[in-house]
Amino acid sequence: MPTDPQRYDPDLGRKFVFVTGGVMSGLGKGITAASTGRLLSNAGFDVTAVKIDPYLNVDAGTMNPYQHGEVYVLKDGGEVDLDLGNYERFLGVDMTSDHNVTTGKVYKNVIESERAGDYLGETVQVIPHITDDIKRRIREAAEGSDVCLIEIGGTVGDIEGMPYLEALRQFAHEEDDEDILFTHVTLVPYSKNGEQKTKPTQHSVKELRSIGLQPDILVGRCEDELDPKTKEKIALFCDVPTDAVFSNPDVEDVYHVPLMVEREGLDEYVMQELNLADEALPEAERSTEWRDLVTRERTDTVEVALVGKYDLEDAYMSVHEALKHAGIQRGVEVDVVWVDADEMDEHHAERLENADGVVVPGGFGSRGSEGKIEAVRYARENDVPFLGLCLGFQMAVIEHARNVVGLEGADSTEIEPDTPHPVIDLLPEQYETEEMGGTMRLGTHVTEIDEGTLAAGVYGDTSCTERHRHRYEVNPEYIPQLEADGLTFSGYADNRMEIVERADHPYFIGTQFHPEFRSRPDRASPPFVGLLDAILDEQEAPETEVSA
Repeated sequence: MPTDPQRYDPDLGRKFVFVTGGVMSGLGKGITAASTGRLLSNAGFDVTAVKIDPYLNVDAGTMNPYQHGEVYVLKDGGEVDLDLGNYERFLGVDMTSDHNVTTGKVYKNVIESERAGDYLGETVQVIPHITDDIKRRIREAAEGSDVCLIEIGGTVGDIEGMPYLEALRQFAHEEDDEDILFTHVTLVPYSKNGEQKTKPTQHSVKELRSIGLQPDILVGRCEDELDPKTKEKIALFCDVPTDAVFSNPDVEDVYHVPLMVEREGLDEYVMQELNLADEALPEAERSTEWRDLVTRERTDTVEVALVGKYDLEDAYMSVHEALKHAGIQRGVEVDVVWVDADEMDEHHAERLENADGVVVPGGFGSRGSEGKIEAVRYARENDVPFLGLCLGFQMAVIEHARNVVGLEGADSTEIEPDTPHPVIDLLPEQYETEEMGGTMRLGTHVTEIDEGTLAAGVYGDTSCTERHRHRYEVNPEYIPQLEADGLTFSGYADNRMEIVERADHPYFIGTQFHPEFRSRPDRASPPFVGLLDAILDEQEAPETEVSA
């Protein structure tokens, strides 16, 4: 519990850009904010971001991916909203749990402070105690940066978001006009006759203004760029300059959004309104690395089967992005094919057989586990390049135990508590754990790698630092039996196995950690690059043999 009052300091932070959304969720507020931040970073500014999630969960750790997408893990072990992953990838920075604010965190802290006597004598209320805690968290996360982007989840009008919008209203009174900007992202749909309709935007802005907030910038999400007349109409009815209305049309790749909003001039307008234009690097000196990366020519296409149980791309967003980053680095397009581990035999076996490589990602629970084990078996027996992540690593160990070593019924105690061969078992420190939230082995840990192994070659080093999220591990009692017939544990942290590989296979590697969380467009994750290299080598092999 807090022992000292966490007082609100209104002097922390420099420039703030608040991003709200209207009409519907999932419009792309996070990508819009991240793209703006990327361009400000190119102009020489230190940029950070905060994602506000109005739900009562303390963090995203216990949430079903179908409801909220993947749980993204930060270096300090924070289990957060997937938008933090976008911010890390776009801005090229590592964030902490402090950059994700939830209603659960805020109320938990205020209630614990009240119980500890920090507000002794006061009546604890939403205003000022909850709103002050919200503002404190934003300012502390912004400290040391030139610009802090703050995305408020959900849509304007949601009842759970009201304390945050009130906190923003107070922010506007505390800051000079040149230090704060309100950006509102809305939907601009088409009517049946092909007209871009502004009424949803008008109603959304009306809702925002009724709370006491006037947007400075409006970004219209539409299939296409906004017509000039559409921009003029939005400006007229929403009381903003026409120059403050921007398009954010659909693009094939989200990494092209910074290029789109740059063409619209959004970054220049933000710098102008924040009085930063004179501090920005001259245009000729600004970084073009992002543009060079995302427009790099792709000379070939490879197909990778992603074997999981969630038929939802957002559930495996970081895996998709890491494959994309590896493709950027190797100049190939990666076509990710979904393989439902729960319906492998009935519908998805052909997809697996047609793929150039196989990835089995992380997850929890028993559903789809047999399909994942079957996918591992297929990759092993057919020399198909394979990458297993967290649970995928554990499935590779179980498959080897059953089908190579001959340990009949080998399994994980998470899936089958009464298995005769618990080759995967609960972490010892988890035996007495009763609470689910935030209690796994989380965050950054160092893995030592044996010299001369595939893993050492992939990482180009004898150690790596990656992020973790798991409760179960390889049972140390079975390691002597498991390290037979081609299988090797090449990476470890003390007696905890972290990397598994096969010497009898072109590319077969599994990691207990999640390398996808540290992958970036300009710094692709080594295991994913290794997977693509193996696929490309396999594709070139027949041509080499013919020419020989």
